[in-house]
Amino acid sequence: MVKWVAAILGYYMFRFPGAILGFLVGSFLDNTMNSGGSAKTIFRDMTRQSVSPADFELNLLSLCSLVIKADGTVSQTEMDYVRLYFVRTYGKEKANAIFRTFNEINKKREISAQRIGTYLTQRTRYEVRLQLLHFLFGIAQADGAVSTPEINKIREIAGYFRVAMRDFESIKAMFVKSADTAYKILEIEKTATDDQVKKAYRTMAKKYHPDRVNTKDEAIKKGAEEKFKEVQKAYETIQNQRGL
Repeated sequence: MVKWVAAILGYYMFRFPGAILGFLVGSFLDNTMNSGGSAKTIFRDMTRQSVSPADFELNLLSLCSLVIKADGTVSQTEMDYVRLYFVRTYGKEKANAIFRTFNEINKKREISAQRIGTYLTQRTRYEVRLQLLHFLFGIAQADGAVSTPEINKIREIAGYFRVAMRDFESIKAMFVKSADTAYKILEIEKTATDDQVKKAYRTMAKKYHPDRVNTKDEAIKKGAEEKFKEVQKAYETIQNQRGL
């Protein structure tokens, strides 16, 4: 059945040569399914796929480790922040198992930000990677301040995540405050007009709305909610300053 559908689609797109190609591909899929295989598996290999829960957990823990060690000292507060998250999300027993697996892997090889960043970029949506950066900044801030080495490490990870610099700066501004923090969060200059401010708020509110992050990971969900609140707070700050 699949081969005929594929042949018709092939003919519609590329005429006779497309019909032949479609028939051959469809025949392959028919044979695969008839032999107990799954067409879904084949298509999954050809398309952007999600990372498995186990791989996501270990890669997330690896990124946490890179941020914690970024400034040359291992903060117990930051360690507790990460452990508390894993315990709350997975339960104490599973969290301990994840940490044990991570320690075994860590002994065998160095953690590579580039390898992890590339791996997750190929398997996660952009919105999820933005929330991961938010979570990493939360770790860095757990001991009371985000250090320059920690910012640099997260910026490096953001690069491997292929996150736009303006998005990185927006997230950073939520943790590293300055005189123009509200404007940085909305990704605009202080010279922006009132209409540009309103437009920027609508754009950022849509981009960072929690509903755009389709994930079961509690840290990512929480990060989305916190970031959305920061966008709202930034807009309210500018409104008050300008009397809008």
